[in-house]
Amino acid sequence: MRVRDILEDLASGRIDVEEAERLILEDLDPSRIPWGRVEEVDAIGRLDLDREARSGIPEVVFAQGKRPEDVARLLIRLSEEKGRAFATRAGIEVVREVEAKIPEGFDLTHHERARIIVLSKKGCRPKKIGRWIGLLAAGTSDVDVAEEARVTMEEMGCDVLTAYDVGVAGLHRLFRPIEEMRKLDVDAIVVVAGMEGALPTVVKALVDVPVIGVPTSVGYGYGGEGQAALMGMLQSCTPGLVVVNIDNGFGAGATAALIARRISRFLGSSQDGRRAQGP
Repeated sequence: MRVRDILEDLASGRIDVEEAERLILEDLDPSRIPWGRVEEVDAIGRLDLDREARSGIPEVVFAQGKRPEDVARLLIRLSEEKGRAFATRAGIEVVREVEAKIPEGFDLTHHERARIIVLSKKGCRPKKIGRWIGLLAAGTSDVDVAEEARVTMEEMGCDVLTAYDVGVAGLHRLFRPIEEMRKLDVDAIVVVAGMEGALPTVVKALVDVPVIGVPTSVGYGYGGEGQAALMGMLQSCTPGLVVVNIDNGFGAGATAALIARRISRFLGSSQDGRRAQGP
């Protein structure tokens, strides 16, 4: 993290003075490896508070399989420390639990289709990096997983251009979104598809950026729980396509955002009219 980024975060209120001081000392001392602080919360979890500084991806609470009250404790503590935090795979019970315990001065946003909840201090927004990522979903049944990827990428500071229901059964639907993404010069494209999972292979044949395929558990009978889509993407004959696990929208979104962040780091956040305004 550059000193200018730290000072901008301090000026905007995303971090406090103590956090800014710690980050600057780490940035100026190359001998210090930011393995980061770990905080135990009520003996139910250990929050990796400096994960983003170390790995580029923020600590996120995975809600599935956890008791709603445990998710609430972890999410609240994480948002108090970082200013903004989110939980994935959050069902309605988790949403209600967090709503009942929101600290004063915090806002809760529920992205229902993505199954993500974001808890943040009022006025604390994701820091935009000035880079675009494309996001395609083959069918309407794939939109929930695509939305998980979208929210993840936006929380990591990216702008996202989406096009849904553009699968290979009606291939002509794909051409205009691809052209828009090429004109926008996106840094990567996340492609979500179930059934036989053919769409990512087609997309990668048309673009010169990394494509991240996300197989979904959509389909009939044998292989219909995402196995056919996963194997089809893994066996793609088009190089430049990488694949995450079935229904892993978060993993795909985080990976695409890392690519965009890396480009932003070396080229600087592009603020020209084309990127700032979008399509």
